[in-house]
Amino acid sequence: MSDQLETIEDYYKRLRKNQMKMFDSDDFETGKSHFNVSMRKYCSFKSPYNRRDYYKVSFIQGKGTFQYGAHELYIDRPALFFPSPHIPYSWECDGDLQEGYFCLFNQEFFNGNTEFNLFKKTSLFKEWSKPIVFLTDEQTQLATLYFEQMYKLNNSAYPFRCSSIKSHLASVMHLALENRVDDIHPNELPANIRLYRLFDELLNKQFPLDSPAYPLALKTASDFAEHLNVHVNHLNSSVKSVTQLTTTQIIKERVFEESKNLLKYTNWDIAEIGYTLGFDQPSHFNNFFKKHAEVSPLKFKNAY
Repeated sequence: MSDQLETIEDYYKRLRKNQMKMFDSDDFETGKSHFNVSMRKYCSFKSPYNRRDYYKVSFIQGKGTFQYGAHELYIDRPALFFPSPHIPYSWECDGDLQEGYFCLFNQEFFNGNTEFNLFKKTSLFKEWSKPIVFLTDEQTQLATLYFEQMYKLNNSAYPFRCSSIKSHLASVMHLALENRVDDIHPNELPANIRLYRLFDELLNKQFPLDSPAYPLALKTASDFAEHLNVHVNHLNSSVKSVTQLTTTQIIKERVFEESKNLLKYTNWDIAEIGYTLGFDQPSHFNNFFKKHAEVSPLKFKNAY
């Protein structure tokens, strides 16, 4: 087993190598918004144990076992699966009768709709939350309807299909949140997870950034620790124990995602964007962005 990071490109290459035709199209452009959906009837194989750099939502009708981090989860009735990309997982079918759908999408797709901002503040896709939501018969019918529509739209020529797909995907997420009876009450969580959740909520409350007049307030691990009234070492150890990432890594990833949104969707100049994100000098922002995107902010902005 491995906990290496699998990209969408890696995923499609793996399917081609194993001669599995699961999608009508698997075209993918780095840095572009991407979504795809497939039926699960082709899922009678064991997937590798990896972390992903993309999001995946599975509507499972069939029996099988997820190895999810340190936990083994057995599925024996209709369920939705919302894994955190940071936690390695694999799936092994128990029987040939596998139905339902799954969809995958990248960070650009997830950030490309303001409606999704709501879900970033919930338990969905979080390291500390339970990834499985079991469904009632009525909810199973709704999930089937939502995924059927996404599947049809994804393979249609409808000019507004992307917007419609996002609406149906949002409906799937709302369906899951309505049924999070298995979510643990915050007061019953271990102290490290409670602190991570507070940090995560505080981080995401700062975004999206609306104006250069209101730059990012909390920029470093020390800033967050001071706001949460804990020692920075305690915050760092708690965050690392839950996510396997440092506090600084998570902050930088979130700042990078916001920088792409500001470059794509605002008319702010690059110096304004850098200042709003907490960079004292335009050159510091330029170096930061180039390190993460492998292109300059100007080149990235001009592409849109």
